[in-house]
Amino acid sequence: MTFHIETERLILRDLRLSDLNGMFELDSNAAVHRYLGNKPIKTKKESKAILEGIIDQYQERGIGRWAAVEKESGNFIGWSGLRLNTEYVMNGHSNFIDIGYRLIPRYWGKGYATESGFAALNYAFNRMQLDVVYGITEKENQASHKALLKLGLNYEEDFFFEKEGLQLRWYKIESK
Repeated sequence: MTFHIETERLILRDLRLSDLNGMFELDSNAAVHRYLGNKPIKTKKESKAILEGIIDQYQERGIGRWAAVEKESGNFIGWSGLRLNTEYVMNGHSNFIDIGYRLIPRYWGKGYATESGFAALNYAFNRMQLDVVYGITEKENQASHKALLKLGLNYEEDFFFEKEGLQLRWYKIESK
């Protein structure tokens, strides 16, 4: 799969094994994992396994998260985009598309989550012809809560995700 979307300030593209250092910087950061169960990774081997899993998703599911690259600097800033969740039943749903993003902290607060999120929703509704996209955040993650609302998702309810022991929030947006 070769994927490429450009926004005003970002390039969204398929993740590659060459993104290993950026992925390690992202997922080994405790601040990034504050609302993800506080389980930052410890080794590049773990990052490589995550990357390989996403690359496999492109083949198996036709969609997976995308690398987010800052146009101005060319820096890998994290990932964003869509994912087909087939692993878990969450809030009574299985086999659903969710929108998500995870950014290296020095890129927080710049509007990149919403900029990439709007591009992902446009792709979901106009290219994939989806009827609905879901969003999920940890209950205390106010920054992600605000970003999803800014993208037009509607907060539906809180739920407990037993597998990870997390209180989560469930969001939904339907095509117009």
